Amino acid sequence: MRPHETGTGSHGPHAMPDALRLVFWETTAGCNLECTHCRRLEVSRELMRTDLTTEEGLGLIDRIAEVGRPVLVFSGGEPLLRPDIFELAGHAGTAGLPIALATNGTLIDAGLARRIAATGFDRVSISLDGADEATHDRFRGLPGSFAQSMAGLRHLRALGVPTQINCTVARHNRDQITALLQLAEREGAVAVHYFLLVPVGCGAQIADEQMLDMHEVEERLRLIDQLAHATALQIKPTCAPHYYRIIRQQARRRRSSPGASADCGHPVHPGHPAGPLHSLTRGCLAGTAVCFVSHEGEVFPCGYLPVSAGNVRRQDFGAIWREAELFRELRDPGRLTGKCGACEFKLVCAGCRARAFYQFGDYLAEEPYCAYQPRSG
Repeated sequence: MRPHETGTGSHGPHAMPDALRLVFWETTAGCNLECTHCRRLEVSRELMRTDLTTEEGLGLIDRIAEVGRPVLVFSGGEPLLRPDIFELAGHAGTAGLPIALATNGTLIDAGLARRIAATGFDRVSISLDGADEATHDRFRGLPGSFAQSMAGLRHLRALGVPTQINCTVARHNRDQITALLQLAEREGAVAVHYFLLVPVGCGAQIADEQMLDMHEVEERLRLIDQLAHATALQIKPTCAPHYYRIIRQQARRRRSSPGASADCGHPVHPGHPAGPLHSLTRGCLAGTAVCFVSHEGEVFPCGYLPVSAGNVRRQDFGAIWREAELFRELRDPGRLTGKCGACEFKLVCAGCRARAFYQFGDYLAEEPYCAYQPRSG
């Protein structure tokens, strides 16, 4: 068994990274769209009275900065609905945090793009649910939303703001993975993140008709690995921990093929610079390197796993991150059960804890959308 397969090495078989790398803050539950796959069951078109206030938000940012220098992603809902979003983001930048904005892009005109650029966001991600207008608008349920999102992206690119395209991969767009990358290349984006659908919130209501089966997941992730070797853009599957098994399996095949280069098996793809906004490390990072703060201050392992570790309105953020029992469990791969517990790739994959929770009511259970059979399973 090779060390690069398991992630074991000098740190011991159960070592897990717990340095905070990414914090997603749901700045508001309000949104101007009602997407069919939203992780929220109830969507408000207005700001919520229970959103963290400006003062609470500024305090949260200070507490996060005390823990480390993670990327702070301002998300929602639609974060651009908050009138204080630029004050909050500016404060985070002053505190030394890399900052990113996750938006649907439909509200971004030339003037708003200038404010985003002036605030100094390190990256702005815009969500697209297809590579063309018909696919995207049908899934979003709003005619014209694709054109609005693309206009927003172009306003940002005209000002040199680094942009990323996020896409939730499901049955409606499963054959557009390559086309979406080509769109991103044409539009000058720096990255594409492919999200596998997680059946929570509204996503649970469409799971039967939209979830890819485990074999389709394997095929799409192998395709994404192939594309990653053929583009200068940063490609990262998200909520797809099996990808980190697949890239190792694919690399092994490449090394064994005739004429293979010595470095073709490196898990970081060519042209992908290391940095806080893009790195290929391991699969599910929920509670180990990533957490999600809800608009009401609840701290979750990620935005798709609805089990709270604490609330920043009542507890110190740093204490929650360091001491919450939920996070301690997620940081110990020895607690994983089923196929994931037996898998030789569990330290680089760990399976999606949110999909395990959806399927079995247990966030330590096996990933239900993984086709791989462990050698010892």
